[in-house]
Amino acid sequence: MAKGHNAMNSLNDIAAGAGISLARATLAIHEPPLGYSTTPGMLTKTLEFDFNPAEIQLGRRAQWKAAPAQAVRDGSLPEFLGPEPREMSMEVFLDESDEPDDDDVLKKARTLLSCCEVTSRSLAAKQPSPPWVVFQWGAFSTARFTAYVSSVDVTYTLFGTTGVPIRATCRLSLHEIPNTTQGQNPTSGALTAQRVHRVVAGDSLQSLAWREYGDAAAWRAIAEANGIDDPSRLSNGAELVLPSAEEVRH
Repeated sequence: MAKGHNAMNSLNDIAAGAGISLARATLAIHEPPLGYSTTPGMLTKTLEFDFNPAEIQLGRRAQWKAAPAQAVRDGSLPEFLGPEPREMSMEVFLDESDEPDDDDVLKKARTLLSCCEVTSRSLAAKQPSPPWVVFQWGAFSTARFTAYVSSVDVTYTLFGTTGVPIRATCRLSLHEIPNTTQGQNPTSGALTAQRVHRVVAGDSLQSLAWREYGDAAAWRAIAEANGIDDPSRLSNGAELVLPSAEEVRH
C-alpha cells in the first residue's frame, strides 16, 4: 500500500512540476510539403501530451566567419553570415499506470519514433522526407515553429501485467525549418504565420478563409493544405492547418 501511495505522490509531483496550465501541449504531425513550400502538408495526427513539459530548452546560434588577419593587426574583423535555425528539446512524460492493460503509452511512443521515418506519401511523390511537426502550447508563441524531429529517445520505466509499457519518458529534439521570411506570433497578423484551427459548430472553409485572409475564395488553399475533397463536410473537433497568408497569395 505504501509503495502505491509513493507512486501516486511521484505522479502528483511530476504533474505539479509541469506547471498548472489549462492549455495542453500538443505536437501536430504533418505530411512534408511537395516542391519548395515552407508550409507543412496535410495534418496526419495531433499528439496531445499526458502532462505538460516541466522544462523546454530553446537554442539558437549566429554564424560568423573570420579571415586570417594581417601581421600589423591584432585580429581580423568577423563577418556575419546569418542566424542558424532554432533548436528545441524537451521531455515528454507518458503514463497509463491507472490502466495496466492499456497500450496508449506504446502507441504514443511509436508515433513519436515514427517522426524520424520517411512517410509513404512523400516516398511515392519521390521526395522522401520524415513528417514536419509543430509544437504548440497555448500562448507560448516563442516555442511555436515548423520543425523536423532530429532525435527521439524513449525510456520505458513501468510495465503492465502483460509486459506492455504503461509509463515512459521520451526525449525530443526539434530542428526548425525556416520560412523564407522571419515568422512572428501567429496572432499578430504576420504574413508567414501558420497555425492549427480546431473546427467548431458553424465553421466552414469559406468562413475560415474570410476570417484568416479577408477573402472567402481562399478556402481552396485550406482545402488543399488539409487534403479535403468535400469542403461541405467538416467534422467538429477536426484540426485544420491554416496556411500562411504568403502561401495563399502565391
